[in-house]
Amino acid sequence: MSDAAQPMKSAGMIRRWLSRPARAAPAKPVQFDQPLLPWLFLAPQLAVIFVFFYWPSVQAITSSFYIEDPFGFGATFVGLDNYKDALGSAEYQRIAGFTALFTVLVTGFSLGLGLLFAVKADKVIRGRTAYRTALIAVYAIAPPVAGLMGMMLFDQHIGPFVQLAAWFGYDMKVGINYWDTAFAMILVSVWKQVPYNFIFFLSGLQGIPASVREASVIDCRNGFTRFRTAILPLLAPTAFFLLIINITYALFDTFAVIDVMVKDKPANNPLTLVYKVYNDGFRGNDIGGSAAQSVILMVIVLVLTLIQFRWLERRVHYG
Repeated sequence: MSDAAQPMKSAGMIRRWLSRPARAAPAKPVQFDQPLLPWLFLAPQLAVIFVFFYWPSVQAITSSFYIEDPFGFGATFVGLDNYKDALGSAEYQRIAGFTALFTVLVTGFSLGLGLLFAVKADKVIRGRTAYRTALIAVYAIAPPVAGLMGMMLFDQHIGPFVQLAAWFGYDMKVGINYWDTAFAMILVSVWKQVPYNFIFFLSGLQGIPASVREASVIDCRNGFTRFRTAILPLLAPTAFFLLIINITYALFDTFAVIDVMVKDKPANNPLTLVYKVYNDGFRGNDIGGSAAQSVILMVIVLVLTLIQFRWLERRVHYG
């Protein structure tokens, strides 16, 4: 076979591998002697979902239509006033804008760095265990501890990042300056999430057959083009899953990091929507307003999830 025919053959192998139908083992029907037995198996999980998701959701929606006494002595029905006050507030709009920016940056950098480290770790031959362990170890750190470590890194007196910024002539003031605090929050949040993405991307890379890798090498000599056209499409299901997880992380799971970094600091620091819900409800004792904000946030997450599954999932190929 001539050398010119080799790239065509390898490209054909990749296309056939991508388009092959998934082979699933024939499912065996599960039968139970007692019709109530399956429900008994499901009962613990259903109880957890009801107690920790459905019941609080119903309570939040109900409370959002009332102005409630923080000590439980009464409630006044106000209809949609709590929603109007939240959506019409300039402060809420500013926090919503920062939340969108924070979510995009944290998600983008976390996914990008996780993929980069996974690709580099997949090529390591000597010392791969130590290299991968060092990258994964950060994920074992609890979010409040990660926030505390971030504050130490940005401390005005001993923080190495503050000293580095001073060396370049910039006076960094995390906890005082709005954008300095935002930069620190984003950096710590990304640092905490990168190991999670690294684990999944590395598993996805290791699941790609050697024959596909060899065919892609023959088909394209340029490493970046080879990765973009042959390897990255095979990682699309993993990337789609991680995109949903990372957006959820940026919106909700960064609460502890933000709490440590802005608690007891001046009031002009950046906040996210989930932290404002906590601030207004538990510190401001505005139960109804806080509940309305939580419902708005729940609707936003629901819309984002629907968009991802309706629009992005169609472009994901499950081989």
